[in-house]
Amino acid sequence: GSGNVAAKLNLVDLAGSERQSKTGAMGERLKEATKINLSLSALGNVISALVDGKCKHVPYRDSKLTRLLQDSLGGNTKTLMVACLSPADNNYDESLSTLRYANRAKNIKNKPCINEDPKDTLLREYQEEIKKLKAILAEQMGVNNLAGRRALSRLLPAETAHLAAKPPPLLKPQIDLEAEKQLIREVSQEEVSYVVFD
Repeated sequence: GSGNVAAKLNLVDLAGSERQSKTGAMGERLKEATKINLSLSALGNVISALVDGKCKHVPYRDSKLTRLLQDSLGGNTKTLMVACLSPADNNYDESLSTLRYANRAKNIKNKPCINEDPKDTLLREYQEEIKKLKAILAEQMGVNNLAGRRALSRLLPAETAHLAAKPPPLLKPQIDLEAEKQLIREVSQEEVSYVVFD
């Protein structure tokens, strides 16, 4: 349909883990590195909870990072993680940890769907319901008799044109003969009047 949809794109650059023994960080830099490591640890817990289908609680609130990434990791999303590795031997542990992170993240199973405007969703549901009701009405009215065809053509001109062209057979047609005769007379009189006054 022509409904309105909504989406957003989150691009997040995650900092790597910081080892004080390698960086030699002191003071404020050390505090910042500690917070980064805690956030990455919280993110690892969130990923583990999402991968484990039996886990009822996902700890998004454990850090600001996981709160920001909540829309990107769980629910109605598609997530892509790019892992950056170092070829240096002295970064082996960090590279291995990064690969394990990415391996866990790829096991997150989400089922994204289109974010429709609520009004458009409601309208689409109403349209589907109308189609169903029209089909039921066409079946109930019985398009084999002339009255049914005339009434149906006025109510549902487009949807029932094919039904009027090929009326389905009825096993036991229930037709009021007198009413049919009267209707045929009226139609004939209308056609005669139309020819006379034309």
